[in-house]
Amino acid sequence: MNAKPLHHDSSQPAEDARKPRSDGEQSRERLLQAAMRLFGEQGFSKTSTREIAQAANANVAAISYYFGDKAGLYQACFTAICTPVENNIAMFDQPHFTLRESLQGYYRQMIEPLLAGGDADVMLRLFYREMLEPTGIWQQEIENNIKPEHMALVGVLCRHLGKKKPDDSVHRLAYAIAAMCVQMLIGRDIVAAITPHMMASPAAVAEWASHLTVFAEALVDAEKTKLQQGKA
Repeated sequence: MNAKPLHHDSSQPAEDARKPRSDGEQSRERLLQAAMRLFGEQGFSKTSTREIAQAANANVAAISYYFGDKAGLYQACFTAICTPVENNIAMFDQPHFTLRESLQGYYRQMIEPLLAGGDADVMLRLFYREMLEPTGIWQQEIENNIKPEHMALVGVLCRHLGKKKPDDSVHRLAYAIAAMCVQMLIGRDIVAAITPHMMASPAAVAEWASHLTVFAEALVDAEKTKLQQGKA
C-alpha cells in the first residue's frame, strides 16, 4: 500500500509549480479528489458518477471524457496515488546498503501515505474499502506492487543472513518486518485513542519508523543467531 501525495510534488522545479493548470486539468483533478473521497467512504458500487460530478462541481460527461466510465475513474484513483514499484524497491534494495540502510529505506517508502497530511485519510480509506469490497484492483495491487516489494525485501534479508535462496523462515521474517509498519497504517484509530501524540505529526511518524528499524534489526539478528546455532 505504497502511496504518493495527491497534490503537487514540492520537489518539482518552481517554474512548474507556478504554471497555472488549464480548466480541463483542474476539472480532472477535482473529479479525482471527489471520487477518492466518495469511493473510500461508500465503496465502488454505492457511489454514482452523478454524485461524484456534483461533489466535484463538474459535468457528468467530464467523467466519460477523462476516464471513460466509472470503472476507469476508479482505476485512475489508484494510479494517481500509487508510486511505481521500481521506485519503492530502489529505496531499500541496493547491493551496497547496510542492513540498517535497507530497513530505513523500506520503512520510509511504507510510511509515505502517513506523511501526506490531510490526504492520508483519503488515500488509506480508499485502500481499506477496496480490501473490504474488492473489485479486482486489490489483487492487482498485490501482484504488481506488494508481492514484488516483499520478494525484494526477502532478497535483502537473504543477503544479510548469508542464504543463497529464501525459505519459509525468511518469508516469515519479511512478513513480520512489514507487519510492524502495517500497524501504523491500519491501526491509526487505535493509536489515536491510546497514544495520539505518537502519530500527531509527520515528525512523530518518522520517529516511530526509526524505532521500527531498530526493532527489525533485532529480528534479523535473532534469525541470524538461530541459523548459527543450527550449524553448531
